[in-house]
Amino acid sequence: MKQKNSMVPEPKTGMARLMELAATKKPLMAASVILSALASVASFIPHIAIYFVVREIMGAFPDFGNLDLQKTVGFGWLAFGGILLNVLLYFAALMCSHLAAFGTLYELKVNFASHLAEVPLGFHMLAGSGKLRKIMDENIEKIEGFIAHQLPDMVASFVAPVIMFIILLSVDWRFGLAAAAGIVIAFVIQVKAYGNDGAKTMMEKYQSALEDMNNASVEYIRGITVVKAFGQTVYSFRRMHGAIKDYTKMVIPYTLSWENYMSAFHTVINNIYLFLIPVGILIGINTSDYVDFAATFIFYLIFVPSIATILMKIMYVSNSGMQIIGGVERMDEILHTPSLLKPQSPKETSGHEIVCQNVFFSYAGQETQALSDISFRAEENQITAIVGPSGGGKSTIAHLIPRFFDVTEGAIRIGGVDVRDMKSEYLMKKVSFVFQDVFLFKQSILENIRLGNPSAADEQVIAAARAAQCHEFIEKLPDKYHTVIGTKGIHLSGGEQQRIAIARAIVKNAPIVLLDEATAFSDPENEHLIQQAFQKLMQGKTVIMIAHRLSTIRSADKIIVVDKGRLIEQGSHNELLEKKGKYFDMWNTYTKALDWKMDRKGVKEHA
Repeated sequence: MKQKNSMVPEPKTGMARLMELAATKKPLMAASVILSALASVASFIPHIAIYFVVREIMGAFPDFGNLDLQKTVGFGWLAFGGILLNVLLYFAALMCSHLAAFGTLYELKVNFASHLAEVPLGFHMLAGSGKLRKIMDENIEKIEGFIAHQLPDMVASFVAPVIMFIILLSVDWRFGLAAAAGIVIAFVIQVKAYGNDGAKTMMEKYQSALEDMNNASVEYIRGITVVKAFGQTVYSFRRMHGAIKDYTKMVIPYTLSWENYMSAFHTVINNIYLFLIPVGILIGINTSDYVDFAATFIFYLIFVPSIATILMKIMYVSNSGMQIIGGVERMDEILHTPSLLKPQSPKETSGHEIVCQNVFFSYAGQETQALSDISFRAEENQITAIVGPSGGGKSTIAHLIPRFFDVTEGAIRIGGVDVRDMKSEYLMKKVSFVFQDVFLFKQSILENIRLGNPSAADEQVIAAARAAQCHEFIEKLPDKYHTVIGTKGIHLSGGEQQRIAIARAIVKNAPIVLLDEATAFSDPENEHLIQQAFQKLMQGKTVIMIAHRLSTIRSADKIIVVDKGRLIEQGSHNELLEKKGKYFDMWNTYTKALDWKMDRKGVKEHA
C-alpha cells in the first residue's frame, strides 16, 4: 500500500501548474505556441532587411547614382512582408489562444463552483464570501488572461532572445559580444530581483492582504447602514481599517525593495548602445574597409534599441506570471478542500428521532474542542431545546445534525441511521432550517418562498405564507407575491424576513426542523406572529430549538443545557428547576432581567 501511495504524483505548483491548466485545450494551445514562435521569428525579418539596405546605401556612397534601386526596393518590400507576416501570425496565435482561454475559463469556473457545492456547508460559514468572490472573479479571470495573452507573449519572449543572439553574433561577433554583455548584465539584475528569497513570500502576503481587504469590504458594504446611522467612517470599522493598514505595511516596503533593481535594469537595457561605442571606436581605428564597418556599426546602433522592447516583454511576462501563480495557488487551496464524504452504500430511514452519541468536534485549525462527549436523544414529534451561554456549542450541535460539518468522534443518527451514511440530497430533504440570519434573493417573494420546495404550486406557496403569518403584509406590497425584493425601494423588516424564512420551511414540509435563535432580534409584535408561525411549522415534527429567551422554550419536551462544549444537564423545565443547577441559575437571571425597569436615575430592579 505504501508503494502505491508513493507513486501518486505530487500536485503541480507554480509555472508547472499554470502550464497544466493551459494544456487543457492542447490542439489550440499547440497551434498558438507554434504560430507565436513563428511570429517572433518574422519580427526580425525587417531588421535583416534594414541591414542589407544600409549595406547597399553605404556601398554606393558617395555616388548614389550607382545604387541598385531595384535591389534596395526589394529589401524594403522584404521588410514590409516581415511586418505583415508577423502581424498575421501573431493574430492567428491570439485567435487560437483566446479560444483555448475561453474554454478553459468556462471549465475552471464550472469546476470551482461544482467543488464549492460539494464541500461541507460549514466551509462557507467559515470562509469569507469576499475571498471566494475574488478567487472566482479575479484569480480565475487572470488565468484566462494568461492563456489568452501572456502565454503567446511568453513563447515569443523565449524565442526572441535566441533569434536576437543569432543575429547579433552572425553579423559581427565583436559587436554581438559587446551587446550581449549588456544583455547579460540586465538579465542578472532581473534574475536577482525575481529570484530573491523574499519575492515569493511577499507575493503570498500580497494575495492574502488582497483577500482580507475583499472580505472586509464585503462586510463593510453589508453593514454600511449601521456605520452611517451612527455617524461613523471607514476608520471606525476596525476590520476594514486593519485590512487596509496591513496591506499598506506589506506593499510599500515590497515596492521600495524593487527600487534599486528596477532602476538598474531600465538604465542598462535602454543604454546598451553605450557598450557598442567603445568597441566601435577600437574596430574603426584598426579597420581598412570603412564601408563595411560603417554599415555594420549603423545596423547595430539601429538594432540594439529593439533589445529593450524584447527584455521589457520578458520582465512583464515574469511579473504577470508571479501574480497569476499566486492566484492559482489560492484557487487550488480551495479546490484541495476535502469534499463532503459520500457514503458508498447510502441508507435511508423511516424514523426521525435524533440521537447524538459521544460526539466530539473541533473546527479545522483549532486545538480546542468545540464539543466534548455530547450525548442526548431528541424524540420524534417532540421539541428539544438547547440552551446555554454564548459560545457554549449550541449552534455547533445544530450544524452537525445536517452535516454542515462532520463529527470528529462519535456519531449523530436520525432514525437509527448515521447521517454520514445518508446521501446529502436525502438528508437535506429531511431537515428544514430557520436561522437568525435570513438571506432573501433579489427575486419575487413567491420564488423566495418556493426555494424550500421548487416543485410547489403557487397555491401551496400562498398556503405556506398564510401559515407563516406573512400573507397579510405580502398582499399590501405593490405586486403582492410577485414583488421583487430589493427593487423600487421594496425592503422587508427583520420580522417579515423571518416569517418568509418560516414559510420556506413550511412549504418544504421536512420531518425535522432546526430553529437557531430565530426570534433573537424580533420585536414583541413580530415575535408573537413568529410564534404563531412556529406552531404550524412544528406540528408533527422533530424540532431542535436554540434560543436565548428562555420563555420561548419553557414548554419544550426536553431542555438540554450546554456550556463550554459540554452537556451539563437535561430534562424538562420543571425538572431542571428542581435540580437547581446551571439552568436554575439561568432562569433566575432571565426572570430578574424581565423585572428591570429604566428611570431617569438609571436601571433599577422592580421591587
